[in-house]
Amino acid sequence: MKIREFGVEIWMNAFENNCELNLAETCVQSLTISELLDLAGKDASALNDLLTMKMTYGAIEGSDRLRDNICALYTQQKRHNIVVTHGTIGANALIHQTLVSKGDHVISVLPTYQQHYSIPESIGAKVDILPLREVNQFLPDLAELRALTTPQTKLIAINNPNNPTGSLMDRDFLQRVVEIARDCGAYILCDEVYRGTDQTGDGYTVSVADIYEKGISTAGMSKVFSLAGLRLGWIAAPVEVIKAVAIHRDYNTISVGMIDDHFASIALECRDAIIGRSQRITRENLAVLDAWVTGEPSISYIKPKSATVALLKYDFDMPSRNFCVQLLEQTGVMFTPGSAMDMEGYVRIGYANGADVLVEGLKRVSEFLAELREARLR
Repeated sequence: MKIREFGVEIWMNAFENNCELNLAETCVQSLTISELLDLAGKDASALNDLLTMKMTYGAIEGSDRLRDNICALYTQQKRHNIVVTHGTIGANALIHQTLVSKGDHVISVLPTYQQHYSIPESIGAKVDILPLREVNQFLPDLAELRALTTPQTKLIAINNPNNPTGSLMDRDFLQRVVEIARDCGAYILCDEVYRGTDQTGDGYTVSVADIYEKGISTAGMSKVFSLAGLRLGWIAAPVEVIKAVAIHRDYNTISVGMIDDHFASIALECRDAIIGRSQRITRENLAVLDAWVTGEPSISYIKPKSATVALLKYDFDMPSRNFCVQLLEQTGVMFTPGSAMDMEGYVRIGYANGADVLVEGLKRVSEFLAELREARLR
């Protein structure tokens, strides 16, 4: 099977360990185990639970404790609708590998996480891209979506909240997407790894798994829960999908680590504290970013309504990769080039790291942009 190089992951692998200020990071500022235990109201003695843990494969689908805690993030899901995976990236891959066959029709939005169009393309599916545009606030054009669907459409892949734009389909909008999918009998795969970071209200938009009989939600512990090091995600889906996934999952997963399962359970049992921390960071930091964009003549954007990232448009005639490499070399600040997401002319910023990193990073970016403007006038 041939597959395209994964643009974002190649970029991150090459540079994220060699930057001074990482504004490409997409997770809310990562927790230490000590901070996790603090938020859970536990002390270091809780680590004693690990000492008697026999290192077997553990529960193959994920422990009952963990899956029940995942169910609490939804309104309609039960334990049998949940299977645990190696991160959200593993959840997405399993869904595409399970549901999509050669010759099937798949619709994917763009920009999005590259898995959602490159994996079905590699399988031999016919993939139609639904472009997200600034004029629509980076939301899907529903008339275009309907025009792309056919009776052969197997899967519609969306990302809500969206990476890299931070756009958000609210319940009413998502329900209209569901109606389009229902009319052609397609599954909807909704990558919801940023769900919980909405800028208003309780932070949670409805999950597609709770409003559509063929809706599939993927998510995990990395972004909102600040625990990417656990490498733990999940699929919430109809039982027949979970059963079909299990066949593929036996070949590439077996089970997740028992320690990952254990700490994910602790985190989900204190989810209100963790989500509260994440929302505080994302909301305060977005205010900082928004003020910077407003005062920065070389940058524009559609202000995110959710997630931890924003897509910035710059007004210089240079490829985004060159822009980002030059920025990194001159300032130590790391962005992600739009070219890595098939969105040339933009860069992605992650604004959910420490406020000190964001403030200092934006200061250096402004100095870099001022130099570019000056060079343009010479």
